[in-house]
Amino acid sequence: MEKRVSVTRRGRESAKANPRKPQRVPTAASMKRRMRNTEMKRGAILEAALAAFSQYGLHGTSIDQIASLADVSKTNLFYYFSSKEELYVSVLRNLLDLWLKPLRAFTEEQDPVVAIRDYLRVKLEFSRDHPAESRLFCMEVMQGAPLMLTELQQPLHDLVENKIAVIRSWIDQGKIAPIEPYHLIFTLWATTQHYADFRVQVEAVAGKTLEDPAFFQETLNSLETLILDGIRPRT
Repeated sequence: MEKRVSVTRRGRESAKANPRKPQRVPTAASMKRRMRNTEMKRGAILEAALAAFSQYGLHGTSIDQIASLADVSKTNLFYYFSSKEELYVSVLRNLLDLWLKPLRAFTEEQDPVVAIRDYLRVKLEFSRDHPAESRLFCMEVMQGAPLMLTELQQPLHDLVENKIAVIRSWIDQGKIAPIEPYHLIFTLWATTQHYADFRVQVEAVAGKTLEDPAFFQETLNSLETLILDGIRPRT
């Protein structure tokens, strides 16, 4: 009995001597820093995935390749993305959002010539500054969009339908010639993205790319003449 009391007393004394340290509550600054590091790590993985996918495609790219390019462990990569397919779709969704952003700006109140001129410039800048993204999207579509078909059939389709209504409003107001809006949008996409998707062909034939400022301006001026003159109201 006396021994048991002694043990109990020692336990109490030990507890007093080594009180449990209260858990530290993260400060706002530390949480912000952690979130920033997380976003930086995730961004590095997406950037590495884009570089690999645009060069080798989905099936030709391995998780090991992406992890190495992003300078992260394979385990760390899987913390952010559960599979190679999820990572691939995330890259394409980011691209689609960036690619469609200027189209979302179309409104009925705008001068269509100004709106479409601005759109041509922004899309051509995208082809100059983000050729890998454009080629990756082109590759996915040419393969039948197996992982992005739902995105094309819903968000993209709905956005285009909305902008078709805007273009038809411009036509009804007599601001542009009576043309089929779908073909106007397809033409805007095709003419601007060509310089990214077929960059090698453009350089082989013209000896220049959009990275050459003079060639960029020449291309933009030519597309403006071809497209804007084609949609101006007939007098």
